[in-house]
Amino acid sequence: MGYARDGRAAYDYWNRDGNELTIHDINENLDAPEGAATKLGPDYLKDLGQYDLLVRTAGLPPAEIAKANPNVPTILNNVSSNTNEFLRVCPSKNIIGITGTKGKGTTSTLVAKILEAAGKKVHLGGNIGIPALELLKEDIKPDDWVVLEQSSFQLIDQRYSPHIAVCLMVVSEHMDWHKDMHEYVEAKQQLFAHQKADDIAIYYAQNSTSLQIASAGQAKKIPYYAPPGAVVEDSIIKIEGQTICSVDELKLLGQHNWQNVCAALTTVWQITQDIEAIHSVLTSFTGLEHRLELVREFDGVKYYNDSFGTTPETAIVAIEAFTEPKVIILGGSDKGSDYSELARVIATSNVRCAVLIGEMASKIRNALEAAEFHNFTDGGKVMKEIVNNARQQAKPGDIVLLSTACASFDLFKDYIDRGNQFKQVVLGLA
Repeated sequence: MGYARDGRAAYDYWNRDGNELTIHDINENLDAPEGAATKLGPDYLKDLGQYDLLVRTAGLPPAEIAKANPNVPTILNNVSSNTNEFLRVCPSKNIIGITGTKGKGTTSTLVAKILEAAGKKVHLGGNIGIPALELLKEDIKPDDWVVLEQSSFQLIDQRYSPHIAVCLMVVSEHMDWHKDMHEYVEAKQQLFAHQKADDIAIYYAQNSTSLQIASAGQAKKIPYYAPPGAVVEDSIIKIEGQTICSVDELKLLGQHNWQNVCAALTTVWQITQDIEAIHSVLTSFTGLEHRLELVREFDGVKYYNDSFGTTPETAIVAIEAFTEPKVIILGGSDKGSDYSELARVIATSNVRCAVLIGEMASKIRNALEAAEFHNFTDGGKVMKEIVNNARQQAKPGDIVLLSTACASFDLFKDYIDRGNQFKQVVLGLA
């Protein structure tokens, strides 16, 4: 059910002797494999009771499957996913699952890079780009380590928990997909719910929701940003009395990344205490694409691409990552967010101007006006126009920041398309 990258990985995996496969997808013009049975179009979720196994793509809410099949009240018992099957059959039980509202990709990558630097064979996938089932093609050995970034979409019906599970900061998100915050938290709890006493649950000590999520199973709980996990004391990152590095040595921008570093450090510390490997990675890793990514400096203005940030909370983090005056590009499609706190931060910080785009422009404008911030302007509908409008507002020494606080689906294909278009236009400025 769903035939993007997740669905293609599932089709390849189950396409073997003895199985009869049908691809269900809403796209009537889907480019399906030659000879494959398909059911395409608006009714693609109907009549699913005929199958022995239903493989759900991550973006498809289980509730929609149930709603489309009211005559089969047990329909969700037959639903599995890429991740469920991977966890069931993976040759290695050395699996680390990482979730949270933001920071999952950065933390997962840091964990993988540190373990590799310490001499471990590591496989990185999940929400970060490689579907879990595709990782099986890498010939995983029992002693290898697997790092999975996991979103609430993947976790909502997960029936297995990894040996080490990590929960980062959690705030309200995806309220356009989940029915409420309770369901969002409950989904993330599935990463921990099936853990046993000899497993490990790592959580962000300064976020009560993170603790609530990590407490869902029987695992040993270890906080970070509090002992015995990694902490930042007097600008020094430490764990169990060992000094790792100063925050000034980090290449990652922003204090929010101190959290990600401490989460990764606490995680790898349970496996290896190779301080040289840890220090090497933490002081050289510059971050992932579309996350506070410096595109270029032009006419004395630095342009940063933070297209991955799709919530008000991530926009606040991006604003607070820089001391320079900022021109921020805000807006996009709706995720059910509240912009009042973002507006308050903008009104009390050195944001020079907010360039507003997309469906949420008027809602953000209302929030800014309520916070008595009036220096905003219309950005336009295409990226060249948006960048030029931001450029006109910026002065030498400023930062132009694409950190929209919104999803991208009104004007762009996705956050990657939005970020790539921003970079292309900025690199073309002359």
